Amino acid sequence: MTTEREPSICLPDIDVPPAWERLTLEGLSGPLMVIGATDTGKSTFARYLYCRLCRLHDRVAFIDGDVGQSSLGPPTTMTLVVRRPGEEGFPPAGPRHRVFIGDCSPRGHLLSTVIGLYKLVRRACDLGATAIVVDTTGLVDRAQAGGVLKQAKVELIRPTVVYALQRGTELEYMLLPLRRSRRTRVVDLPISSAVRPRDVATRRAHRAEMFRRYFDGAGLLEVPWGRMAVFPAPTFRPGQLVALEDVDGFVRALGVVVEIDPRARTVRLRTPAATLDGVDAIRLGSLSLDPDTGQEVAR
Repeated sequence: MTTEREPSICLPDIDVPPAWERLTLEGLSGPLMVIGATDTGKSTFARYLYCRLCRLHDRVAFIDGDVGQSSLGPPTTMTLVVRRPGEEGFPPAGPRHRVFIGDCSPRGHLLSTVIGLYKLVRRACDLGATAIVVDTTGLVDRAQAGGVLKQAKVELIRPTVVYALQRGTELEYMLLPLRRSRRTRVVDLPISSAVRPRDVATRRAHRAEMFRRYFDGAGLLEVPWGRMAVFPAPTFRPGQLVALEDVDGFVRALGVVVEIDPRARTVRLRTPAATLDGVDAIRLGSLSLDPDTGQEVAR
């Protein structure tokens, strides 16, 4: 059995609770899912877990599945990166594989969120990853289908372990069936004392900055949608965020609708993509956006 080596990459400079350090990771492989409400340090633990796993595996994958507070890609997307053997640092420098959900929350997009995550896990396996860290959104409210979403993810990707961070018992309604099932193993973890709550304005500002960086320097591209697949249907509107996807449904680039010509059946996008090379389809999102400021625009 592989034993944990001295770190080949630096662990994040964070406050690590002793319970995290005591985790036994030897023998773990496959998807490892991290869940918790907002402001519980999910992403911090996910990165810590990734760094620990890099001592045990040559190829570790990290999936940033937080569509609202993403760190590896623009909001509305989930992103996969896979560490190459011997690579140091986080995030890994290799190619990124991305799926488009269409909004900054999985609410109203549960099916595309679950399907997108499954596609990323499959791609990670295809790329030879032997351990896959899956960070998730903070949507855990039962009334907003948070539990349905998490349990659907477990059913589809079948994580070896579900790491649960909770302040009280807010996750128990969704964890109890998993604790009684042999489909996965639930590991409860304390929240780092260094976690600081972020208010709505701070979260909105983070999203705007991520969007602004993504579209900085983007040009205009005319897309003949009349000759392309458009999902779910060609109902464009100015300011609408869309994705240009490849034949496997992964994002080539995001774009914002600038101008629509119904007669010519074309749409002009503000996008980092210079051409339509490799583009198989357009997927429409629910969000409206000002690409210059990154600010979300009310419809």
